[in-house]
Amino acid sequence: MPTSSSSDLQPSDLPETPDTTGAYPRLTDEQVMLLSQYGERKRLAEGSTLFREGDRDCGLFVVLDGRVRVVQEDPDGEPRVIAVHGRGRFVGDLSMLTGQAVYVTAVAQTDVEVLEVPYDRLKEAVAQNQAVGDLILRAFILRRNIHAGLGVGLRIIGSRYSAETRLLRDFASRNRIPYRWEDLEEDPEAELTLRAFGIPPDQTPVVIWKGRTVLRNPSNTELAEVLGLREETPPRYAYDILVVGAGPAGLAAAVTAASEGLSTIVLDGIATGGQAGTSSQIENYLGFPAGISGAELADRAVVQARKFGATFTIPGEAESLARVDGHFVVGLTDGDQVEAHTVVLATGVRYRRLDIPGMDRLEGPSVYYAATEFEARLCRGDPVTVVGGGNSAGQAALFLARNATAVNLVIRHDDLNRDMSRYLAERIVAAPRVQVWRNCEVCELRGDLRLEEVMVHDLRTDERRPLSATALFVLIGSEPQTRWLAGATTLDDRGFVRTGVGASTMFETTSAGIFAVGDVRSGSVKRVASAVGEGVVAVRLVYEHLVRAGRR
Repeated sequence: MPTSSSSDLQPSDLPETPDTTGAYPRLTDEQVMLLSQYGERKRLAEGSTLFREGDRDCGLFVVLDGRVRVVQEDPDGEPRVIAVHGRGRFVGDLSMLTGQAVYVTAVAQTDVEVLEVPYDRLKEAVAQNQAVGDLILRAFILRRNIHAGLGVGLRIIGSRYSAETRLLRDFASRNRIPYRWEDLEEDPEAELTLRAFGIPPDQTPVVIWKGRTVLRNPSNTELAEVLGLREETPPRYAYDILVVGAGPAGLAAAVTAASEGLSTIVLDGIATGGQAGTSSQIENYLGFPAGISGAELADRAVVQARKFGATFTIPGEAESLARVDGHFVVGLTDGDQVEAHTVVLATGVRYRRLDIPGMDRLEGPSVYYAATEFEARLCRGDPVTVVGGGNSAGQAALFLARNATAVNLVIRHDDLNRDMSRYLAERIVAAPRVQVWRNCEVCELRGDLRLEEVMVHDLRTDERRPLSATALFVLIGSEPQTRWLAGATTLDDRGFVRTGVGASTMFETTSAGIFAVGDVRSGSVKRVASAVGEGVVAVRLVYEHLVRAGRR
């Protein structure tokens, strides 16, 4: 587990952090020699900084001799020690593979000898050596989870009853940005921090970055730019392919297109991963017998796509699509626009919400549409309610049951196997903390400033009963995000994009050069595996379209 500083220890005496999860593996001599082809050996004196919180395009450091400590800096006190690395360990986190800002600082605890693998060369090493690359990527993802659990990274200060605070927390959670939330209603440290920075409570929420930079109620775009989530797109007339949506279908299209040498840009209004990115555990996806979280699947895909040269603009929400001078122009909500010769629509779907009494008042502080590590931490030790009978709801119920005192799963019918995979249904029935309320629906939310009770209506007996709950997770299906496509291509009567009708291929829309894949496509199978397959196949059709147009 990560260590913390002690008054009885000098910094040079701090013990090496044990590796109990795989987050801090030790490289073999052979693996160190392999990475030596991509880096340079350096000797650094005790106290030297390898990288600092907020730095971008950092490289990875392998410790050859001595020790390096990883800390979170505190301008007003002693640094908080997160981990200590000795010989054979490597220092870094997921940002080393994405070029984004790092959330920690690394300092030589003793005189050290290190192997520095620069950012660009590290991408080569990971791409060319599968075993080492997978070891590094897996460790980085686990470290990010550890940092999130410790509250390393951003500090978000605001009221749990503020819609703006909720938007910031959701954006950070969906993008797997580690942060610590200080609630103005319950955390005395929050008000002390505001006073120290001279910020009145009515100017919250605020984000504190690097312990000293204050962002007052920043937009998602402003926060993304500070953290390096939005890449500077190279000037060009038009990309070969523009992928709108970064769920499994969009990420698969991006990886395939970039690996085929097509200039590729990916847009998403919120985060990479889509609905799958909010899934705590996907157990029926090919190649992962022990299961994989949606966040890890997304992070792996993003690293893979970037490796081949794909560009990501997050957040980048499309609001219009038009054909201009033989190519396509997509307008974004922030006023920017992106031009491309082909467009792949992979916008997925948006969660449905419940239209019931109490929802408008309590949705901000107490209602969630995903169950990830971030949401689970907020509900630790409390009872929660999950609405929905599909796989997402089942996965959420089991995941939340690890930390919640009780999980009430509410479904409108009596057959748990109807819309849920059998293995999930069997686990839910056997889970001691999960109770299934069959033939029921949530009809009201109750509470003054936060959710206290969920009223459940029995559809057979017409009985209403209250269930204690501090959080409601709504996973009841979704709607396509296609209003911005009005007039650009043909939609079916439910708003999904029609393909294969009057077009030359099954994934091409009624507008030549525009393709649709994944959940947004009319008639698609709403599963991760099928979405990935559609994204891959669509790129082949894109390539053929470019050939016919004389661009390949």
